Amino acid sequence: MPKEWFKRVYVCTKPFMFMVFLQTSYAVKNLVVKSALNKGLNHYIFAVYRNAIAALFFGPLAFFLERKVRPKMTISIFLKIMLLGLLEPVLDQNLFIAGMKFTTATFATAMYNIVPAITFVMAWIFRLEIVKLKSLHSQGKIIGTLVTIGGAMIMTLIRGPAIQFPWTNQHNLHHQTSVNSVSTHDQIKGSLMITSGCFSWAGFVIVQAIALKSYPAELSLTTLVCMIGALEGSILAVVAEGANASIWSIDWDVKLFAAIYSGIICSGSAYYISGVVMQERGPVFVTAFNPLGMVIIAILGSSILAEKLNMGSVLGAVVIVIGLYLVLWGKSKDTNQQDQELSINQQDYDGIKALTLKHNVVESCEKTSSGLEFV
Repeated sequence: MPKEWFKRVYVCTKPFMFMVFLQTSYAVKNLVVKSALNKGLNHYIFAVYRNAIAALFFGPLAFFLERKVRPKMTISIFLKIMLLGLLEPVLDQNLFIAGMKFTTATFATAMYNIVPAITFVMAWIFRLEIVKLKSLHSQGKIIGTLVTIGGAMIMTLIRGPAIQFPWTNQHNLHHQTSVNSVSTHDQIKGSLMITSGCFSWAGFVIVQAIALKSYPAELSLTTLVCMIGALEGSILAVVAEGANASIWSIDWDVKLFAAIYSGIICSGSAYYISGVVMQERGPVFVTAFNPLGMVIIAILGSSILAEKLNMGSVLGAVVIVIGLYLVLWGKSKDTNQQDQELSINQQDYDGIKALTLKHNVVESCEKTSSGLEFV
Protein backbone atom coordinates (compact mmCIF):
# COMPACT_ATOMS: atom_id res chain seq x y z
CA MET A 1 0.00 0.00 0.00
CA PRO A 2 2.72 2.60 0.86
CA LYS A 3 4.56 1.70 -2.35
CA GLU A 4 1.44 2.32 -4.44
CA TRP A 5 0.79 5.57 -2.56
CA PHE A 6 4.32 6.86 -3.19
CA LYS A 7 4.04 5.88 -6.83
CA ARG A 8 0.74 7.75 -7.15
CA VAL A 9 2.21 10.83 -5.45
CA TYR A 10 5.25 10.73 -7.74
CA VAL A 11 3.11 10.51 -10.87
CA CYS A 12 0.98 13.46 -9.73
CA THR A 13 3.90 15.67 -8.65
CA LYS A 14 6.40 14.72 -11.38
CA PRO A 15 5.40 17.50 -13.83
CA PHE A 16 5.63 20.10 -11.04
CA MET A 17 9.02 18.84 -9.81
CA PHE A 18 10.38 18.83 -13.35
CA MET A 19 9.26 22.41 -13.99
CA VAL A 20 10.64 23.67 -10.65
CA PHE A 21 13.98 22.06 -11.55
CA LEU A 22 13.94 23.72 -14.96
CA GLN A 23 13.15 27.19 -13.62
CA THR A 24 15.89 26.91 -11.00
CA SER A 25 18.32 25.80 -13.72
CA TYR A 26 17.27 28.69 -15.96
CA ALA A 27 17.79 31.19 -13.14
CA VAL A 28 21.31 29.92 -12.44
CA LYS A 29 22.04 29.90 -16.18
CA ASN A 30 20.95 33.52 -16.61
CA LEU A 31 23.16 34.55 -13.71
CA VAL A 32 26.20 32.70 -15.08
CA VAL A 33 25.64 33.96 -18.63
CA LYS A 34 25.27 37.57 -17.46
CA SER A 35 28.57 37.24 -15.62
CA ALA A 36 30.16 35.79 -18.78
CA LEU A 37 28.73 38.65 -20.87
CA ASN A 38 30.36 41.12 -18.52
CA LYS A 39 33.67 39.38 -19.30
CA GLY A 40 33.23 39.71 -23.07
CA LEU A 41 31.30 36.58 -24.08
CA ASN A 42 30.11 36.67 -27.71
CA HIS A 43 26.48 35.54 -27.74
CA TYR A 44 26.66 34.10 -31.28
CA ILE A 45 29.58 31.84 -30.36
CA PHE A 46 28.01 30.98 -27.02
CA ALA A 47 24.82 29.72 -28.71
CA VAL A 48 26.84 27.52 -31.10
CA TYR A 49 28.97 25.96 -28.35
CA ARG A 50 25.99 25.51 -26.06
CA ASN A 51 24.01 23.50 -28.60
CA ALA A 52 27.03 21.56 -29.87
CA ILE A 53 27.81 20.44 -26.30
CA ALA A 54 24.18 19.42 -25.76
CA ALA A 55 24.15 17.38 -29.00
CA LEU A 56 27.41 15.60 -28.10
CA PHE A 57 26.18 14.82 -24.58
CA PHE A 58 22.70 13.55 -25.46
CA GLY A 59 23.50 11.93 -28.82
CA PRO A 60 24.84 8.63 -27.38
CA LEU A 61 21.97 8.46 -24.87
CA ALA A 62 19.40 8.90 -27.63
CA PHE A 63 21.12 6.33 -29.87
CA PHE A 64 21.10 3.55 -27.27
CA LEU A 65 17.96 4.31 -25.25
CA GLU A 66 15.55 5.02 -28.11
CA ARG A 67 16.62 2.49 -30.74
CA LYS A 68 13.31 0.62 -30.53
CA VAL A 69 10.97 3.61 -30.22
CA ARG A 70 12.57 6.09 -32.63
CA PRO A 71 10.25 6.63 -35.63
CA LYS A 72 11.44 6.69 -39.21
CA MET A 73 12.65 10.10 -40.37
CA THR A 74 10.46 11.77 -42.98
CA ILE A 75 10.74 15.04 -44.87
CA SER A 76 7.91 16.53 -42.80
CA ILE A 77 9.61 15.64 -39.51
CA PHE A 78 12.99 16.88 -40.74
CA LEU A 79 11.50 20.26 -41.74
CA LYS A 80 9.94 20.57 -38.27
CA ILE A 81 13.34 19.83 -36.69
CA MET A 82 14.98 22.47 -38.92
CA LEU A 83 12.36 24.98 -37.77
CA LEU A 84 12.85 24.00 -34.12
CA GLY A 85 16.62 24.42 -34.49
CA LEU A 86 16.07 27.93 -35.84
CA LEU A 87 13.43 29.12 -33.36
CA GLU A 88 15.09 28.37 -30.01
CA PRO A 89 18.78 27.47 -30.40
CA VAL A 90 19.40 30.32 -32.86
CA LEU A 91 16.78 33.08 -32.61
CA ASP A 92 15.62 32.82 -29.01
CA GLN A 93 19.03 32.25 -27.44
CA ASN A 94 20.74 35.04 -29.39
CA LEU A 95 17.92 37.55 -28.92
CA PHE A 96 17.54 36.79 -25.21
CA ILE A 97 21.27 37.02 -24.45
CA ALA A 98 21.72 40.14 -26.59
CA GLY A 99 18.76 41.74 -24.81
CA MET A 100 20.16 40.78 -21.41
CA LYS A 101 23.43 42.46 -22.39
CA PHE A 102 21.54 45.77 -22.66
CA THR A 103 19.55 45.25 -19.42
CA THR A 104 20.04 42.88 -16.47
CA ALA A 105 19.53 39.17 -15.78
CA THR A 106 16.62 39.97 -13.46
CA PHE A 107 14.90 42.21 -16.01
CA ALA A 108 15.33 39.66 -18.81
CA THR A 109 13.97 36.82 -16.68
CA ALA A 110 10.98 38.91 -15.59
CA MET A 111 10.17 39.83 -19.19
CA TYR A 112 10.05 36.14 -20.09
CA ASN A 113 6.85 35.80 -18.08
CA ILE A 114 4.98 36.96 -21.19
CA VAL A 115 5.83 33.64 -22.87
CA PRO A 116 2.75 31.78 -21.49
CA ALA A 117 0.43 34.45 -22.91
CA ILE A 118 2.13 34.29 -26.32
CA THR A 119 2.07 30.49 -26.17
CA PHE A 120 -1.66 30.58 -25.40
CA VAL A 121 -2.38 32.79 -28.42
CA MET A 122 -0.29 30.60 -30.72
CA ALA A 123 -1.83 27.42 -29.29
CA TRP A 124 -5.26 28.94 -29.94
CA ILE A 125 -4.31 29.71 -33.54
CA PHE A 126 -3.00 26.17 -34.14
CA ARG A 127 -5.99 24.61 -32.31
CA LEU A 128 -3.86 23.15 -29.54
CA GLU A 129 -5.78 25.17 -26.95
CA ILE A 130 -9.51 25.18 -26.22
CA VAL A 131 -11.14 28.63 -26.39
CA LYS A 132 -14.88 29.22 -25.99
CA LEU A 133 -15.61 32.94 -26.02
CA LYS A 134 -18.80 32.55 -23.96
CA SER A 135 -17.02 30.47 -21.32
CA LEU A 136 -15.80 32.22 -18.16
CA HIS A 137 -12.46 30.40 -18.01
CA SER A 138 -11.75 31.14 -21.68
CA GLN A 139 -12.48 34.81 -21.00
CA GLY A 140 -10.03 34.57 -18.10
CA LYS A 141 -7.32 33.31 -20.44
CA ILE A 142 -7.96 36.12 -22.91
CA ILE A 143 -8.02 38.84 -20.22
CA GLY A 144 -4.91 37.32 -18.62
CA THR A 145 -3.09 37.53 -21.94
CA LEU A 146 -3.95 41.23 -22.32
CA VAL A 147 -2.93 41.95 -18.72
CA THR A 148 0.40 40.18 -19.29
CA ILE A 149 1.13 42.28 -22.36
CA GLY A 150 0.27 45.42 -20.37
CA GLY A 151 2.72 44.38 -17.65
CA ALA A 152 5.47 43.93 -20.23
CA MET A 153 4.81 47.45 -21.52
CA ILE A 154 5.03 48.83 -17.97
CA MET A 155 8.39 47.10 -17.44
CA THR A 156 9.72 48.52 -20.69
CA LEU A 157 8.49 52.12 -20.50
CA ILE A 158 8.32 52.94 -16.76
CA ARG A 159 11.43 53.07 -14.59
CA GLY A 160 10.93 54.80 -11.24
CA PRO A 161 13.25 54.81 -8.22
CA ALA A 162 15.70 51.96 -7.60
CA ILE A 163 14.97 49.39 -4.89
CA GLN A 164 17.78 48.47 -2.52
CA PHE A 165 17.84 44.96 -1.06
CA PRO A 166 19.14 44.50 2.51
CA TRP A 167 21.54 41.74 1.43
CA THR A 168 23.26 43.88 -1.24
CA ASN A 169 26.77 44.46 0.07
CA GLN A 170 28.88 47.51 -0.57
CA HIS A 171 32.03 45.49 -1.38
CA ASN A 172 30.59 44.09 -4.62
CA LEU A 173 29.48 47.38 -6.11
CA HIS A 174 32.30 47.22 -8.66
CA HIS A 175 30.43 44.27 -10.21
CA GLN A 176 27.26 46.32 -10.38
CA THR A 177 25.09 46.07 -13.47
CA SER A 178 22.48 48.44 -12.18
CA VAL A 179 19.39 49.36 -14.10
CA ASN A 180 20.26 52.95 -13.25
CA SER A 181 23.40 52.61 -15.39
CA VAL A 182 21.31 51.46 -18.35
CA SER A 183 19.99 54.24 -20.56
CA THR A 184 16.33 54.36 -21.54
CA HIS A 185 17.32 53.76 -25.17
CA ASP A 186 19.28 50.62 -24.23
CA GLN A 187 16.46 49.38 -22.00
CA ILE A 188 13.90 49.72 -24.81
CA LYS A 189 16.31 48.12 -27.28
CA GLY A 190 16.97 45.23 -24.91
CA SER A 191 13.25 44.85 -24.19
CA LEU A 192 12.43 44.56 -27.89
CA MET A 193 15.12 41.90 -28.32
CA ILE A 194 13.86 39.92 -25.32
CA THR A 195 10.24 40.21 -26.51
CA SER A 196 11.25 38.91 -29.94
CA GLY A 197 13.00 36.06 -28.16
CA CYS A 198 9.78 35.35 -26.26
CA PHE A 199 7.90 34.96 -29.54
CA SER A 200 10.61 32.59 -30.80
CA TRP A 201 10.47 30.52 -27.61
CA ALA A 202 6.67 30.34 -27.69
CA GLY A 203 6.81 29.27 -31.33
CA PHE A 204 9.35 26.61 -30.40
CA VAL A 205 7.02 25.21 -27.71
CA ILE A 206 4.13 25.01 -30.18
CA VAL A 207 6.16 23.38 -32.96
CA GLN A 208 7.69 20.97 -30.43
CA ALA A 209 4.21 19.90 -29.31
CA ILE A 210 3.26 19.29 -32.95
CA ALA A 211 6.52 17.46 -33.74
CA LEU A 212 6.20 15.12 -30.75
CA LYS A 213 2.92 13.78 -32.14
CA SER A 214 4.70 12.36 -35.19
CA TYR A 215 8.14 11.86 -33.60
CA PRO A 216 7.56 10.80 -29.96
CA ALA A 217 11.24 10.17 -29.14
CA GLU A 218 12.19 13.01 -26.80
CA LEU A 219 15.94 12.33 -26.51
CA SER A 220 16.39 11.86 -30.26
CA LEU A 221 14.39 15.01 -30.99
CA THR A 222 16.47 16.92 -28.43
CA THR A 223 19.74 15.76 -30.00
CA LEU A 224 18.64 16.59 -33.54
CA VAL A 225 17.33 20.03 -32.58
CA CYS A 226 20.59 20.91 -30.79
CA MET A 227 22.70 19.59 -33.69
CA ILE A 228 20.72 21.51 -36.33
CA GLY A 229 20.71 24.58 -34.06
CA ALA A 230 24.51 24.45 -33.76
CA LEU A 231 24.88 24.24 -37.56
CA GLU A 232 22.43 27.07 -38.21
CA GLY A 233 24.00 29.14 -35.42
CA SER A 234 27.46 28.66 -36.95
CA ILE A 235 26.22 30.10 -40.23
CA LEU A 236 24.69 33.08 -38.40
CA ALA A 237 27.92 33.64 -36.43
CA VAL A 238 30.03 33.67 -39.61
CA VAL A 239 27.62 36.09 -41.29
CA ALA A 240 27.44 38.39 -38.24
CA GLU A 241 31.09 38.32 -37.15
CA GLY A 242 32.89 37.67 -40.44
CA ALA A 243 36.22 35.85 -40.61
CA ASN A 244 37.33 36.84 -37.10
CA ALA A 245 38.71 33.52 -35.84
CA SER A 246 39.66 34.88 -32.40
CA ILE A 247 36.03 35.04 -31.22
CA TRP A 248 35.78 31.23 -31.39
CA SER A 249 38.38 30.74 -28.64
CA ILE A 250 37.10 30.31 -25.08
CA ASP A 251 39.36 30.14 -22.03
CA TRP A 252 38.88 27.92 -18.99
CA ASP A 253 36.78 30.48 -17.15
CA VAL A 254 33.16 31.43 -16.55
CA LYS A 255 32.53 31.65 -20.31
CA LEU A 256 33.35 27.96 -20.83
CA PHE A 257 31.36 27.00 -17.75
CA ALA A 258 28.38 28.97 -19.08
CA ALA A 259 28.50 27.06 -22.39
CA ILE A 260 28.82 23.63 -20.72
CA TYR A 261 26.16 24.27 -18.07
CA SER A 262 23.72 25.84 -20.53
CA GLY A 263 24.28 23.10 -23.11
CA ILE A 264 23.77 20.10 -20.84
CA ILE A 265 21.22 21.47 -18.36
CA CYS A 266 19.34 24.26 -20.12
CA SER A 267 19.32 23.02 -23.71
CA GLY A 268 19.48 19.23 -23.73
CA SER A 269 17.79 18.46 -20.41
CA ALA A 270 15.29 21.28 -20.80
CA TYR A 271 14.15 20.18 -24.27
CA TYR A 272 13.76 16.58 -23.08
CA ILE A 273 11.97 17.40 -19.81
CA SER A 274 9.67 19.98 -21.40
CA GLY A 275 8.80 17.42 -24.09
CA VAL A 276 7.88 14.80 -21.47
CA VAL A 277 5.78 17.26 -19.46
CA MET A 278 4.20 18.72 -22.59
CA GLN A 279 2.84 15.33 -23.63
CA GLU A 280 1.13 15.05 -20.23
CA ARG A 281 -0.01 18.62 -19.52
CA GLY A 282 0.22 20.61 -22.75
CA PRO A 283 2.37 23.57 -23.91
CA VAL A 284 0.77 26.22 -21.67
CA PHE A 285 1.59 24.26 -18.49
CA VAL A 286 5.26 24.08 -19.53
CA THR A 287 5.55 27.88 -19.68
CA ALA A 288 3.49 28.48 -16.53
CA PHE A 289 6.35 28.35 -14.02
CA ASN A 290 8.34 31.32 -15.32
CA PRO A 291 7.55 33.54 -12.27
CA LEU A 292 9.49 31.11 -10.06
CA GLY A 293 12.61 31.76 -12.12
CA MET A 294 12.01 35.51 -11.76
CA VAL A 295 11.97 35.27 -7.95
CA ILE A 296 15.13 33.13 -7.86
CA ILE A 297 17.09 35.37 -10.23
CA ALA A 298 15.97 38.52 -8.38
CA ILE A 299 17.46 37.16 -5.14
CA LEU A 300 20.64 35.77 -6.72
CA GLY A 301 21.18 38.71 -9.07
CA SER A 302 20.90 41.31 -6.33
CA SER A 303 23.15 39.41 -3.92
CA ILE A 304 25.84 38.16 -6.33
CA LEU A 305 25.89 40.65 -9.24
CA ALA A 306 24.59 43.59 -7.15
CA GLU A 307 21.81 44.19 -9.67
CA LYS A 308 19.17 46.73 -8.73
CA LEU A 309 15.49 46.66 -9.54
CA ASN A 310 13.50 49.80 -10.19
CA MET A 311 9.90 50.34 -9.18
CA GLY A 312 8.64 50.20 -12.77
CA SER A 313 10.17 46.76 -13.31
CA VAL A 314 8.68 45.42 -10.07
CA LEU A 315 5.23 46.87 -10.86
CA GLY A 316 5.32 45.47 -14.39
CA ALA A 317 6.46 42.06 -13.12
CA VAL A 318 3.57 41.94 -10.63
CA VAL A 319 1.07 42.81 -13.39
CA ILE A 320 2.59 40.12 -15.62
CA VAL A 321 2.26 37.50 -12.88
CA ILE A 322 -1.39 38.46 -12.28
CA GLY A 323 -2.11 38.05 -15.98
CA LEU A 324 -0.17 34.81 -16.07
CA TYR A 325 -2.23 33.22 -13.33
CA LEU A 326 -5.46 34.35 -14.96
CA VAL A 327 -4.31 32.33 -17.96
CA LEU A 328 -3.42 29.40 -15.69
CA TRP A 329 -6.79 29.58 -13.95
CA GLY A 330 -8.53 29.20 -17.29
CA LYS A 331 -6.14 26.43 -18.26
CA SER A 332 -6.83 24.51 -15.03
CA LYS A 333 -10.57 24.55 -15.80
CA ASP A 334 -9.83 23.08 -19.23
CA THR A 335 -7.76 20.32 -17.62
CA ASN A 336 -10.56 19.45 -15.18
CA GLN A 337 -13.09 19.41 -18.04
CA GLN A 338 -10.86 17.14 -20.12
CA ASP A 339 -10.39 14.78 -17.15
CA GLN A 340 -14.18 14.60 -16.70
CA GLU A 341 -14.66 13.88 -20.40
CA LEU A 342 -12.03 11.14 -20.24
CA SER A 343 -13.76 9.66 -17.19
CA ILE A 344 -17.14 9.73 -18.94
CA ASN A 345 -15.64 8.18 -22.07
CA GLN A 346 -14.03 5.46 -19.95
CA GLN A 347 -17.35 4.74 -18.24
CA ASP A 348 -19.09 4.56 -21.62
CA TYR A 349 -16.39 2.23 -22.89
CA ASP A 350 -16.70 -0.01 -19.83
CA GLY A 351 -20.48 -0.08 -20.23
CA ILE A 352 -20.29 -0.99 -23.91
CA LYS A 353 -17.67 -3.63 -23.12
CA ALA A 354 -19.91 -5.14 -20.41
CA LEU A 355 -22.95 -5.18 -22.73
CA THR A 356 -20.90 -6.79 -25.49
CA LEU A 357 -19.62 -9.43 -23.09
CA LYS A 358 -23.14 -10.08 -21.83
CA HIS A 359 -24.41 -10.38 -25.40
CA ASN A 360 -21.64 -12.84 -26.28
CA VAL A 361 -22.40 -14.95 -23.20
CA VAL A 362 -26.13 -15.04 -24.01
CA GLU A 363 -25.42 -15.90 -27.64
CA SER A 364 -23.04 -18.67 -26.58
CA CYS A 365 -25.63 -20.08 -24.17
CA GLU A 366 -28.30 -20.03 -26.89
CA LYS A 367 -26.01 -21.90 -29.28
CA THR A 368 -25.19 -24.45 -26.59
CA SER A 369 -28.89 -24.89 -25.81
CA SER A 370 -29.72 -25.36 -29.50
CA GLY A 371 -26.99 -27.96 -29.78
CA LEU A 372 -28.36 -29.92 -26.84
CA GLU A 373 -31.88 -29.84 -28.27
CA PHE A 374 -30.56 -31.14 -31.59
CA VAL A 375 -28.84 -34.01 -29.86
